[in-house]
Formats: sequence, structure tokens, C-alpha cells
Amino acid sequence: MYAYIQDVPIDQPTYERIVELIGDEPLEGSLLHLCVRREDGGLRYIDVWESETACTRAFTERIHPAVDAAFDGLRPGEPSTTHLEVVHASGALTAMVDPR
Repeated sequence: MYAYIQDVPIDQPTYERIVELIGDEPLEGSLLHLCVRREDGGLRYIDVWESETACTRAFTERIHPAVDAAFDGLRPGEPSTTHLEVVHASGALTAMVDPR
């Protein structure tokens, strides 16, 4: 399991545009994606993936192309990522993950 948080330098309409461009088909290997509002009004992503490999593939194949399109090819750069050490996970989504 691979998890991280990112504080992203975008507003909600831009986020919604990126989600629209990614499309409705689930990202392979994504277990959970939350976009939450921080106290300062900015947005934070909390993501949990089956593996870092699945995450990297999704960014290469679907996420970065959508972000690039939302910014007309002038993406402001990759936000800082804080990796989270998963000590324990439970809940319905974790039942779908191969523990190997």
C-alpha cells in the first residue's frame, strides 16, 4: 500500500476541470482519493494506492495529461508530496488489496 498527501496550488474550479478531464473510469490501483479544503482555503489531496507503481502509472497515463490540458500545457509544477507510512489500514477498500 502506498499513501501520500499533497497541498495543491489550485482552486476548486480548476480541480473540477482536472477531474472532468481524467474521466469517469476509475484509475487502476487507486484505493482512495480525497480532495479536502484546508483551513487556509487551499486544497489538499489524500491518496491511497495499491502500490507506488500503480500510482506512477496513473500519473503518467491519465493524471498528468489531464493536468497539462487543464493548464493549456503550462502546468505550474508538481506540488510537494508527503509520503505516509501506512502502519495499519482497515475498512471496505482494504479488503480488495492483495497483502503481498
